[in-house]
Amino acid sequence: MAVAEDTERNDQAAAPLPPAAPSPEAEAGWVPTVIAENLHIVYRVYGGSKGKGSATAALNRIVRRRPGAGVREVHAVRGVSFTAYRGQAIGLIGTNGSGKSTLLKAIAGLLPAESGHVYSDGQPSLLGVNAAMMNDLTGERNVVLGGLAMGMTREQIRERYQGIVDFSGINEKGDFITLPMRTYSSGMSARLRFSIAAAKDHDVLMIDEALATGDKKFQKRSEARIRELREEAGTVFLVSHNNKSIRDTCDRVLWLEKGELVQDGPTNEVLKEYEKFTSK
Repeated sequence: MAVAEDTERNDQAAAPLPPAAPSPEAEAGWVPTVIAENLHIVYRVYGGSKGKGSATAALNRIVRRRPGAGVREVHAVRGVSFTAYRGQAIGLIGTNGSGKSTLLKAIAGLLPAESGHVYSDGQPSLLGVNAAMMNDLTGERNVVLGGLAMGMTREQIRERYQGIVDFSGINEKGDFITLPMRTYSSGMSARLRFSIAAAKDHDVLMIDEALATGDKKFQKRSEARIRELREEAGTVFLVSHNNKSIRDTCDRVLWLEKGELVQDGPTNEVLKEYEKFTSK
């Protein structure tokens, strides 16, 4: 298992967690794919100080993570712990700014931990609706580059190319796949990104709001593909504000608020409590 953690701990680092009771999944012999252990993520925004300082001093503050004058800290994830298992589809819910997307980035290894650990089995793949695509290249070229970036071989891309295009549906009203990405609508771009990511079998696939784009027809295809990924022994994380998509796709939900894990459990139970909370 790979581990992502901060190489320098501050003096206030939390003490190690006491041993937890075995979960029903662990007792049943399920294979863990992601383990978060007392995870803390802190953003630091530098600037706003009226005083002057050297570039070296600023770099030292960043490397050592020691706040100075004019530094704002945002504690985005606060002591989150959970274990995800192979074959699960896990929804992440919470109001805006609750830390959902930050947690996914930490699992993907894109953000360092302030303290705590993230362990993953294999390389997690993060798909977001804002994932980088090269706007001046055609959709066709972006399919190739996107596939290569995810670790597919050129032969695998050739074999799956038509399926990716058909799944995205962007050619249903014309030959858009041969046009530059800058000519696409935001929905077309998002559908193509999802289609590229879904063409590969993933150990851990994380989807940030991808199902919020596209029409109902595409959403149904997306939900069906996520179920296939689960059956192929992968683990899927889905961030969405669409509770229906969570219900239709996920069997487990993590509810975050203000960076803290409020509830972790079966989808219907957690969503019932979350909907009570948001209706107040």
